[in-house]
Amino acid sequence: MVLIAGATSASGEAASRALTAAGATVVAVGTRTEALDALAAAVRGVDTRVCDLGDRNAVAELAMRVHVEFGRLDGLVHLVGGWRGGGGIAEQSDDDWDFLERGFRTLRNTTRVFYDDLVASPAGRLAIVSSTAVESPYAGGANYAAAKAAADAWTRAVAQGLAKQAPQSAAVVFVVKTLAGLEDRLGEEIVGLWAADAGAINGRRLPLGQR
Repeated sequence: MVLIAGATSASGEAASRALTAAGATVVAVGTRTEALDALAAAVRGVDTRVCDLGDRNAVAELAMRVHVEFGRLDGLVHLVGGWRGGGGIAEQSDDDWDFLERGFRTLRNTTRVFYDDLVASPAGRLAIVSSTAVESPYAGGANYAAAKAAADAWTRAVAQGLAKQAPQSAAVVFVVKTLAGLEDRLGEEIVGLWAADAGAINGRRLPLGQR
């Protein structure tokens, strides 16, 4: 079973479609009921849940319900995010930072709550999408690059924990300049994580570009 956090984006729909087509049970999580209803109509078989992933208590309650209905997770795909930026260093706003930091907070919450699932799974997988801005930050996108760098580092820290506790499991970071146009490719690559050797991909930053 795979949980997709931030599932109502174009990439979330693509990942949901690819995983369900591969035979996975998919729980798609978002904050907007109408968007989740549209996802359920577009991707047959996906289970949708409303949850504020920025609230750890809400994530813990979600986990309890998911465990009762489906059992433990074998995968967590974190797609909560978005871009905010513009101007220079002095113009990096607190409002933009709060928006971007919330995406990182949802990653911390979901990985902390579901970490034991990834450890217990015979092939646990965590995947996030990061940005080339982490390696090449620019002043107008300083908030964005900093938030992505935090998510990137957190995921690789999860990978180190898995290497020690669950070598059959893996955490990976897909890296893009822009995800637009690569949504279907992302879905394919996510499905492919379960066919890959965990030791070969754990902690890796994997470029996601055009074939």
